[in-house]
Amino acid sequence: MMKTNIVPLIGVTACRKQPGDHPLHSVSEKYITCVSDAAGGLPVLIPALAERLDLPTLVERLDGLMLTGSPSNVEPHHYGRPDLDAGDDCDAGRDSTTLPLIRAAIAAGVPVFGICRGIQELNVALGGSLHQKIQEIPGKFDHRMRRDVDFDAKYRPAHPIAITPGGVLHGLLGVESALVNSLHAQGIDRLAPGLTVEAVAPDGIVESVSVTEAKAFALAVQWHPEWPNLEEPVSKALFAGFGAACRARAAARLAAQVAA
Repeated sequence: MMKTNIVPLIGVTACRKQPGDHPLHSVSEKYITCVSDAAGGLPVLIPALAERLDLPTLVERLDGLMLTGSPSNVEPHHYGRPDLDAGDDCDAGRDSTTLPLIRAAIAAGVPVFGICRGIQELNVALGGSLHQKIQEIPGKFDHRMRRDVDFDAKYRPAHPIAITPGGVLHGLLGVESALVNSLHAQGIDRLAPGLTVEAVAPDGIVESVSVTEAKAFALAVQWHPEWPNLEEPVSKALFAGFGAACRARAAARLAAQVAA
């Protein structure tokens, strides 16, 4: 008899940092716990080892892929911008890992969910570009994290989003507007071919996209649904949808193994 309470294996992307003599690979615990607590999966950290990772083998074994947020930015040369301001934090190891991993996962039908840096990585991986400093663009909001409030207040709702009627996000949430937090300086500029806009902020900044012809769940958001409350309706619906897609892939892989 086939097991029904399948726990999918969900990869969680990590950042590469070097605070001392040796580099380390890290991810905020909030991303790990939302995989287990809200998506119902088994989280596994994917180190930013670039070409040292066997991507085909990794993708074959994953039931889902979460692209985490990060203080770092995607290096501009990946989207045709050679300039990089002094002090901007980038992560070449992560870029070299996640950009090809995103393309491989989507091609293989692995469910993908991107958060903050994750939506930016998805757009760049598929051929789009980014605004580097939204706050300096006339007519745009300052979407950066507030530094004049306490920790919890930084993640409180900052602005509404307009959700595309009939889209993937609309199907998950069942509403055409929602309030979201905002903790980013960069965002989508030129939309990548093959992506569909799922939501926008009042100033026109893209807040959510989906992969138009994806074989499975492939959605990303610019805000942070993983914090502070996973029971909040929007966050709960996002992780539930992602988790369901990951369990479906896990069940299909198990059925194929049994059949073989």
